[in-house]
Amino acid sequence: MKRAVTPGTFDPITFGHLDIISRAAQLVDEVIVAVAASAGKQPLFSLEERTALAREATAHLPNVRVEPFDGLLVDFAREQNAQVLVKGLRAITDFEYEFQMAALNYDLDRTIETVFIMSPPQYMYLSSSIVRELASLNSSVDKFVQPHVAKALADKFAK
Repeated sequence: MKRAVTPGTFDPITFGHLDIISRAAQLVDEVIVAVAASAGKQPLFSLEERTALAREATAHLPNVRVEPFDGLLVDFAREQNAQVLVKGLRAITDFEYEFQMAALNYDLDRTIETVFIMSPPQYMYLSSSIVRELASLNSSVDKFVQPHVAKALADKFAK
């Protein structure tokens, strides 16, 4: 069984993330969406909230499951018996960072391959931080996230 890990903070999960996850799910038998603790990023949503939002967002994909993780990505991938890391690329700035991470991960575990999937044009500018910013300003985020995510953002910023 070919198993891939698609990691991210998913704060929150967007249509751009879902595009990458869906396309990865067509390439392998199982995709594990790895929701990173990312405490250093000070996420808006807790790890539990981000995991729950991602689970609901991917419920329609039968070969996708969502798991939280903390620590090294290659360690998590090894624990999950994954052979592939799938990363989405939006712009050249993503490439520079992801290129470094791919080289580091390869050095840490040469049995795990990194595969990049390019975002389509409609998602190349989309990021969780842009969605959070729009939501914080009471702007509609409906065209960037699923309804349950938009509601969670509205609830979070109403407090």
